[in-house]
Amino acid sequence: MIYKVLYQTSELDNPRREFTHSLYVDAASSIEVRQAVEKNTDYEIEFIQELDEQHLEYEKKNPDFKLTEF
Repeated sequence: MIYKVLYQTSELDNPRREFTHSLYVDAASSIEVRQAVEKNTDYEIEFIQELDEQHLEYEKKNPDFKLTEF
């Protein structure tokens, strides 16, 4: 399953929509995604969303789309 992770790059700043970033991870569950992101980055995770096929196809149209591997 592909998950979209919305995050802030710093946990010291107040979260603001303008500074929210996203990455995409292929994993078996959202728990695995959270563990991988927390282990390998200093990001402040806001939300993890499982993408269905239609949403994934939409996200793939974005030129910045790429799967992140840890």
